Amino acid sequence: MPDHFITDLAALEALYGPVAAPSTAKEADHLHPAYARWVAQARFALLATSGEHGPDVSPRGDAGPLVRIVDEHTLLLPERRGNNRIDSLRNVLADPRVSLIFLIPGVGEAVRVRGRAAISVDPELLASFAVDGKAPHCVLRITVDKVFFQCARAILRSRLWHPEEHGREGVPTAGQILAALTDNAIDGAAYDCSLPQRQRDTLY
Repeated sequence: MPDHFITDLAALEALYGPVAAPSTAKEADHLHPAYARWVAQARFALLATSGEHGPDVSPRGDAGPLVRIVDEHTLLLPERRGNNRIDSLRNVLADPRVSLIFLIPGVGEAVRVRGRAAISVDPELLASFAVDGKAPHCVLRITVDKVFFQCARAILRSRLWHPEEHGREGVPTAGQILAALTDNAIDGAAYDCSLPQRQRDTLY
């Protein structure tokens, strides 16, 4: 029923109550040294962007660290090889605002960064991020606007860092999904068979 929906800020705030003092104190408008130490350890993050077709979230990962910290207001994120959809990059061109959630396996908290991104193709910068002689196509230069940590409740509830509890049974493979979506025009079994080696060969 319509009267079961929250439609204004006052009602929403009344539903949850006041913000606890630590939840406000943890917020910074720059990469505080405590947050810098945390981010420097991260090898994986989720990148949120928004553009003409709406919001998007996609993963980013590297051997570590994932990002390069230039200073307390600037991060560099190399755009490694992917599927060439470039959804995030298209969005950055339309709207530079981005958000990142950095995760570290075994750690319940996550660190969230909000900022504005620009796409750089500076040859020297790209070369500085090369792995095995392969440079990224571009690098996101992210100006930091806000940083804070997320409490561990979501990780604890999901027991994300307990892999023994998360089986693959019933989870479709990439090949099975492609076969289903293309009415078997793509051979899902063949795709799955060749995928691990293809990913190793094209990691960078």
